[in-house]
Amino acid sequence: MAATVLVVEDEPAIQELIAYNLRQAGHQPLRADSAEQALKLMQEALPDLVLLDWMLPGLSGIELARRLRADRRTRSIPIIMLTARAEEHDKLTGLETGADDYITKPFSPRELTARVKAVLRRRAPQMTDDVVQVGELHLDPATHRVSARSEPVQLGPTEFRMLHFLMTHPERVHSRTQLLDQVWGDHVFVEERTVDVHIRRLRKALEPTGQDALIQTVRGSGYRLSGG
Repeated sequence: MAATVLVVEDEPAIQELIAYNLRQAGHQPLRADSAEQALKLMQEALPDLVLLDWMLPGLSGIELARRLRADRRTRSIPIIMLTARAEEHDKLTGLETGADDYITKPFSPRELTARVKAVLRRRAPQMTDDVVQVGELHLDPATHRVSARSEPVQLGPTEFRMLHFLMTHPERVHSRTQLLDQVWGDHVFVEERTVDVHIRRLRKALEPTGQDALIQTVRGSGYRLSGG
């Protein structure tokens, strides 16, 4: 599944190389030459992952990472630091700011895409093409197919994204606001009750296979998907 990756890199050649390889891997790159430009882009819409150069003009990559981790809206975005600094104490500094991984320049395109995939699998599994199974529910993001007990389940695009997110985060309670951000995007303004409508549609679609009970309402908190 295509992830939106914000590349914050002030060297045009490196930025272009990273963007090219991300597109080759099926992702959608966004570009920023500075931390300030990155913050402006993130005011409009949040990326699924940030590739962040350590040395940037003006606000440094380290300081940007600190700001992202301190902001409730951006604190859960995965961050991979890019840097020419190879010393262990520099790596520790990057990780202590909240970065999820650290790539030392120069790096190969294969290493870059592998690290992006690994961080997404760990921090944002709904953005990968990995097949997900919870109990008797089976979801394949690559083919956009859902089945239960070998029976196909027909879902609309929104219900598919919602089920995929819930299945990749089983047993966790998600508020309506969190589901809106994850399924619709935090830049799309939709009423919270819209979540309830799509939950009802999702349960109705799962009902013939007896899997509708997996979608549980947690009074006063939101929804969760039981691990079966």
